[in-house]
Amino acid sequence: MTAISRALSEHISLESGVRIARLSKDGTKWQLTDTDGQHYDGFDQVVITAPPAQAQDLLRDSGLEPLAEGLAEHVGNILPCWAVAAHFNRPVDFPFDAVRPNSDVLFWVANNSSKPGREDEGQWWVLHANPEWTYQHVDDAPESIAEAFLAEFRALTGHEDAADDWVPHRWLYARSEAGDNPGYLFDPKTGIGLAGDWLAGGRVEGAWESASQLVQVMADSPEQ
Repeated sequence: MTAISRALSEHISLESGVRIARLSKDGTKWQLTDTDGQHYDGFDQVVITAPPAQAQDLLRDSGLEPLAEGLAEHVGNILPCWAVAAHFNRPVDFPFDAVRPNSDVLFWVANNSSKPGREDEGQWWVLHANPEWTYQHVDDAPESIAEAFLAEFRALTGHEDAADDWVPHRWLYARSEAGDNPGYLFDPKTGIGLAGDWLAGGRVEGAWESASQLVQVMADSPEQ
């Protein structure tokens, strides 16, 4: 899932594995401070692409309470999702590569090995839980989550083979419910902008559209 962002960032200087804890003004420029206390200086504008709950915490910790309060509705619209990727040695005999099942557990089921260019041995299937089920089991052990998913998958597909490998992931900020979709948020007084799929209807295309719109607005805005 990171292949697109890796390709797009090949030509830029990128610091990965860094969590910014605070934004502060150093004269006319923004200074960023990470959780290890290291500073990054000299920025005219700042783009935040974290999920709204994390963006809100960052803005509050930076003394930018009005901007943080403006995210309250967006924070409430974000839904969690338990996800499991499961591998089967033998292909699953199922007539669909992707389905939204009528299930109390699973919201989305997809054959990841059906994507173009995949040369997997066997098949990888991606299973996403319903938000309601995730809320009820958000702190459950990954092993019990995988067991529940695979039992539901067997009931759905009739595939009796046990998965030989599985990878769970608790996605606390998975997708947003229907709500206000302004595309992006930008405060010209501070030069701080926010982008993300949660501002543009969700999904990867929403993320792309949000970032594209924000960058254009920031490029046209006078430097702070």
